Amino acid sequence: MSTNEWVGLAVSLTTLIGALAIGVRHLVKYYLAELKPNGGTSIKDKIKDIDGKVDKLELRVDEIYALLIKKRVGK
Repeated sequence: MSTNEWVGLAVSLTTLIGALAIGVRHLVKYYLAELKPNGGTSIKDKIKDIDGKVDKLELRVDEIYALLIKKRVGK
């Protein structure tokens, strides 16, 4: 291979590697942005909302169990 062919190969490989790095950087920025709270539309906000609902349901189930046990002991 001549010098021009080696230079062309090096430039093309550098370009491909650079494009791949930019693509990975874009994907990382996009997914990290989804993990930050932003007022209701991110994944983290949805998980926090669901977690709060689960906590409320757990309290309600505990209250139901307490009522059932109280009713059963009263018989």
